[in-house]
Amino acid sequence: MNVENTLISTLGIEFVELGKGKVIATMPVNEATRQPFGFLHGGASVALAETVASVGAVELIDLEKEICFGLEINANHIKAKRDGVVTATAVVMHQGKTTMVWDIKITDEENQLICVSRCTMAVVPKR
Repeated sequence: MNVENTLISTLGIEFVELGKGKVIATMPVNEATRQPFGFLHGGASVALAETVASVGAVELIDLEKEICFGLEINANHIKAKRDGVVTATAVVMHQGKTTMVWDIKITDEENQLICVSRCTMAVVPKR
């Protein structure tokens, strides 16, 4: 997977574990991911959540015949963070023929919950 010149590289997202039905990735809390008041931007957390769900979905489809896209995402921002690293763990909750639902938890270095998200992925035939 080439992530150069993508949102993934811009935000500094790095994959730690990539498996069938589970993905773990980290993202720094820095100038690229903070909002103007110095805290982790909620949008950066959502981008991290959708990234791990999307990459996880790709691992479960036949890329010769199908492609997947984010269909819906929600997020609850539980705790603020100013610096360090956050870790997103995505686990598939439902794997159907045309949709998948992923549960994503974003935690800090002390395993405290920063954000919880659910992302629905659409699986569509390639044309």
